[in-house]
Amino acid sequence: VQLQASGGGLVQAGGSLRLSCAASGLTFSSYGMGWFRQAPGKEHEFVLGISRRGGSTSYADSVKGRFTISRDNAKYTMYLQMNSLKPDDTAVYYCAATSRLGLVITEPTWYDFWGQGTLVTVSS
Repeated sequence: VQLQASGGGLVQAGGSLRLSCAASGLTFSSYGMGWFRQAPGKEHEFVLGISRRGGSTSYADSVKGRFTISRDNAKYTMYLQMNSLKPDDTAVYYCAATSRLGLVITEPTWYDFWGQGTLVTVSS
């Protein structure tokens, strides 16, 4: 199984980025997906999650109204649209896949597979 996150980079505060997570080696539509992030010196943090068919999503309070998660099961890809970025959003962003049943899984230990991470840096 491979999860390949991409799209990170350097952006000014208030700007936007779109991350992608391309999956292979698994039946994508059988997995709930999530985005997590880890900032320097901080713990792993749940950001957003989406159910297997995309009908349910969950957002961390810190990104509500700014970030949007989506998935295209035909393309085996998940997306994270980030708008109105803030310096506090600076982190390595990871995508993850879970086979655990449920609408949206927010607990990182319940995820089976993880991507390598992509760095997002937001300058003030």
